[in-house]
Amino acid sequence: MNEILLIVLAYLIGSIPTSVWVSKSYFGIDIRDYGSGNAGATNTYRILGSKWGTFVMVVDMLKAVIAVKLAFMLPEVYDNELYLINLQLGLGLAAVVGHIFPIWANFKGGKGVASLFGMVLGIQPNVALCCVGVFILVLYLTRWVSLSSILASIAFPIFILYIFNEPEYFYRVFAIIVALMVLFTHQKNIGRLIKGGESKVPILKYRDRRKQRRRHE
Repeated sequence: MNEILLIVLAYLIGSIPTSVWVSKSYFGIDIRDYGSGNAGATNTYRILGSKWGTFVMVVDMLKAVIAVKLAFMLPEVYDNELYLINLQLGLGLAAVVGHIFPIWANFKGGKGVASLFGMVLGIQPNVALCCVGVFILVLYLTRWVSLSSILASIAFPIFILYIFNEPEYFYRVFAIIVALMVLFTHQKNIGRLIKGGESKVPILKYRDRRKQRRRHE
């Protein structure tokens, strides 16, 4: 019974529609009516700029981190590591589902990448840091958040299965499911990337301008 209550609470925390509340409170718009129509950090970067995009991304990650840490409210987790990991996975997934289908925003949310990362950060920080390294490298090279998210999610099961050799079976399965989930939720982005129509986020613009000036020199 306590586990169910925690999972419901994790879902409610994940349902906090950060980008929707920010766009309505500070800009008088609904972020879902612009750009890709997605209520996530990537669309916030495109529409509201890097400052608010970063804020939304951090908060969306923290939602899942907090949800995962709810597991420690149950005293029995301290004596059973397997139970702790499984409960954390359940709580984290509940937060991710809340982000994608937020009860506070008519069940129309984001794609859950930032929350997935926050979930991993809360359970295995070392793996999360490796994934964020992949994300930052790809973002620096391309300025495509979607491609950065896709490649970081594909790297996740590689790190779990081969680099860190995680022994917990359910966590290994979870890593594979995450990669497949991100690929599924980014189908439109993949299509735009193939066609060359994917938008880039407004960061590293000065680097691109320098490259353009060099080409014209």
